[in-house]
Parts: sequence; structure tokens; C-alpha cells
Amino acid sequence: MALKCVPIFFCSQKPQSLLEIPALGYIRGRIVLDLRPIRLECCALGASAQSAICLVEDEKPGAKTSPTGKIDNDGNTISRGFHKDLNLLPKPLSKADLSPFPDDGSNVRVAFQGISGAYGEDAALKAYPNCETVPCDQFEAAFNVRMISTLVAVELWLVDKAVLPIENSVGGSLHRNYDLLLRHRLHIVREVLLVVNHCLLALPGVEKQEVKRVLSHPQALAQCEMALTKMGIVRVSADDSAGAAKIVASSGRRDMGAIASARAAALYGLDILAEKVQDEDDNVTRYLVLTREPIIPGTDRLYKTSIVFTLEEGPGMLFKALAVFSLRGINLSKIESRPQKGRPLRVVDDSNKGSAKYFDYLFYIDFEASMAEQRAQNALEHLQEYARFLRVLGCYPMDEIL
Repeated sequence: MALKCVPIFFCSQKPQSLLEIPALGYIRGRIVLDLRPIRLECCALGASAQSAICLVEDEKPGAKTSPTGKIDNDGNTISRGFHKDLNLLPKPLSKADLSPFPDDGSNVRVAFQGISGAYGEDAALKAYPNCETVPCDQFEAAFNVRMISTLVAVELWLVDKAVLPIENSVGGSLHRNYDLLLRHRLHIVREVLLVVNHCLLALPGVEKQEVKRVLSHPQALAQCEMALTKMGIVRVSADDSAGAAKIVASSGRRDMGAIASARAAALYGLDILAEKVQDEDDNVTRYLVLTREPIIPGTDRLYKTSIVFTLEEGPGMLFKALAVFSLRGINLSKIESRPQKGRPLRVVDDSNKGSAKYFDYLFYIDFEASMAEQRAQNALEHLQEYARFLRVLGCYPMDEIL
């Protein structure tokens, strides 16, 4: 059950196209890093960005993958667009090319949701200190030329990576972002644990008691709920915390403040009226870094693996699924369940009195082991006996709070 890596051919310059990037997957008897290109469709990213969008439908639980080429009379798949001159083909991708960890992040473009000064930008700079940060309107959206989501920007080769907040120690899980992990064919290659210090910001010269309402992202407001209630301040939702700071700076209103970072205060010329206004002093947000290609996991440091699966119907199935990790001494650090979008209800008819309907769930799990370890391979092989659908979202080094 050795880890298998299949070479992928790529161009030395980033192609102006959208690749259907396969996920880390499972084949009976072994887990593989399947890096073969399934389909390559050229898209011009020139004058019209809308014409450049060639979205690739993600695999769905229970869906079957169709062949990418035509079938000849003998039943063999004929490859489309085969290059006539083999000498002009690009070289195979190497392990060095797949490494997402440059020393300082030079020449790396990282997308985040919001504008400059957002906490997502702080997470990107912690992971890649010298990277070029790229602000995006949303994590996921119907988009046009001026509205590109962070994950779509990665898929269109506009950026190299994207940071996605997934949970907070005060506010809990960001459920919508869990759904995005399955919707997009991107791979988790890193996690970032960011200590969040929410500050109350206002125009220069404004006193704390003058502020009657504050703007910020709903998550930030929720993390400061008790403190803001005690101060008698009205809460107003904004798209992101840094955007709220910018609105306050341009409004000229002395009765309006923002909850944002100290860096946002410096960027937009605001005073810090109070620091650590969150309800809990220890406020940490966990971000995931996503890219088009997975990394090749190792055993040189502590690794974490994220998966998503659905289970067959029956008593004790979830217990059996979790036991495959306990039996091999693998620690589970996170489990999250989400109703399936396509088929949220499961119909069970076990009596003559009619049918019962239950929610049909997707289970997201993080476990502390590398895919390069035999025990992780064995655990996922065992899990396949109970799972109707299984996808490895990524295997990546564990982060620590500095």
C-alpha cells in the first residue's frame, strides 16, 4: 500500500485555462495521489473575463465519472488533442514543483476575502510573509469581471492560493465554508492558526462614550457580543471588518465605530479606543490554504489529514466509521456534519405504517496523521467498507500558535 504519485504534465508558464483537478482519492487496496489531468479546456483570459469561465462540475457523492475521450471500436479510450511533436511536450511535474512552502512566499499570490487590513490578509501573511495578497469580494459568488471569489480565482489561475476561514475558538465552525470545500476541486495544503485581537476603532479624537453603533463582519460582532451589549452599542453588519473600518474613516461620523484589527486602524487612519473587545481573551481563527495541486505528504513533521464521507444506512455505522481511526491510534481533532445539498433527506421504510425521513449527512473529519503513514492508509481502506462516498480534501502540516 505504498503512496503512489502519478506524473502530471504542465506548461512552464501558467496556462490561461481551467484544469479539472482531481482530488486525492481512494482505489481499492491503496490510497493514491492521482495527479493526472482529466480534461484541459483552453479559455482566453483577455478582454472578457466572463468568456474565460469554464467551470468544471465537481464530483458529487454517488456520482459516476464519465470518460474524457472518445471510444474506438475495441473499447479503448482515444485521447483528445494528442500533441504530434513529443519533444515540445512540457516536462513531468516533480516533487519540488508541488511544494507549497517557499521560504518567504516570494512570487506567490494569495487571495483572501475582504480588503486590505482584513484578518484573512493577516493569515496569508503569516503563512507566506513576502507574498502578494489579493483581495476578493467573496469566498464564493456568481461573479463577473469585477467580482471574483477567492476559490474561483485559484481555479482560474488568477492567484496561486486562497485562505479560507473554517472555524473560530469563540464563534465555532463556519458551516458555509465547509460546503465550499466539497464544491470546489481544490486541495488543502496548509492550515494557519491566527490569534485575533478585535479592536474598537473610531475617527481621530472621538471618545469611547461617543460611539453609538459599530460596523463589522457578523462573525466579529458575534465574538464581541457581550462586550458591545455592556457598552450599549448598536451592531451593524458589514461585508468584512476592514471594509467596516474604511466606511467609518470615509463617513466622518463621530457616533460610528468599527470592530477590526489594529492594522486596519493604521491603514485607514482611525484611533484604537479599546483592544481585545472580544468576549474571550483567547480568540483564535483557523484558516485553510487551498491550491490547485495537492502536496506530497511526508513524515518529517506533524501532519493533519482532512476527509469528507457519507455512510451506508444501518445501526452503529458512525461508530464503526470512527472506530477505524481509534483502532490504529489515530487522534481525531475535528468532526463536523452537514446535510447533503442534493439529497438532504433519507427515506426509510421499515414498517407497514409508512416511511420515515431522516437527514442524510456528510461528515467532515480532521485526523492527526500523514497520508504517507501506513496506519492512515489502512484506516481509510477500512473506512471504505462503510462509506458510500469518500474524498480526501488534503494532507498538510499542522500549524502552531506563535
